[in-house]
Amino acid sequence: MKDRQKTLNLAAMQQLAGLLLNKVDPGLIGIGAEQVREFLARVGITAPAEVVPDGKPLYRWQDKIIEQEIPVGSSVLDLGCGDGELLARLSDMKRVKGQGLEMDSECVMKCVERGVPVLQIDIESGLKGFPDYCFDYVVLEETLQTLQNPEEVLKGMLRVSRCCIVSFPNFGYWRVRLDLAVRGRMPVTEWLPHRWFNTPNIHLLTLQDFLDWTFANSVRIVEGYARVDGQVRELKPEDNIYAEEALFVLEKEGESHAQDL
Repeated sequence: MKDRQKTLNLAAMQQLAGLLLNKVDPGLIGIGAEQVREFLARVGITAPAEVVPDGKPLYRWQDKIIEQEIPVGSSVLDLGCGDGELLARLSDMKRVKGQGLEMDSECVMKCVERGVPVLQIDIESGLKGFPDYCFDYVVLEETLQTLQNPEEVLKGMLRVSRCCIVSFPNFGYWRVRLDLAVRGRMPVTEWLPHRWFNTPNIHLLTLQDFLDWTFANSVRIVEGYARVDGQVRELKPEDNIYAEEALFVLEKEGESHAQDL
C-alpha cells in the first residue's frame, strides 16, 4: 500500500512540475540562488525617489522617450494630461498641435496658464467625441491601470490615432511579487507609492498581460521600453519580472502610418 501511495504521489508531483513548466514566467527560469537571496534581502525596502539637483522630483522618465518618438508637426492627444507640461514641451520643441483631456480642475487651470488646449472631461467618455484618425498620436502615460474600462480606452485610442503611446507600472515586477508573497501585504514601491486604501490603481496588470492583449487584438508593437534598476532600455523577453514600468508604441496590425507623418 505504501509503495502504491509513493507511486501516486510521485506521479502527482511530476504532473504538477509539468504544469508549472508550461505556465511559469520565462523570466524566472534564469534566476539563480544568489539573485533570490538578494531579492529576499530587499523585500519591503522602498527605493528613494529620484530628484534633480534642486531637490525637486524628476519628471516622468517616459516624457523623454515620448519627445523622441513624436515627429515635428504631429497632432497629439494627451489623455490625462495633468498640468500640461508634456504638451507644452512638445509644442515648444516639436511644434505639435496638442490637445489635452484632464478631469482635475487645478490641473486644467495650469494647462490654461501654459497655453495648452485642454478639455475638462473624463478620458473614457471624452474619446467618443473624436472622429477616426483625427490625431497622429495619442498618449496615455501612467494612467491605464486607473481606468474603469481600460480595454475600451485602448481600442478608442487605436481608433482616433495613427499611433498610440502607452505606459504603465508592471505589477509582475519582482519586488511587487515578493512583497506580496513574503510580507503578505500590498506592495509599496517608489513607482507604486499608495497604500491599498488610497491607491488609484484599480485594474492591475503585468507586462505579460499587456503583451497577451496586444496579440489577441491584432495590435502591433512598434517600440517597447522598460525601466529596470533606474535605467531605461529597450524591452527584453525577461522584463516581465525585471521591469518596474514599461512603455509601448502601438499601431493596428497591418497598418503602418509612420511614413505618413
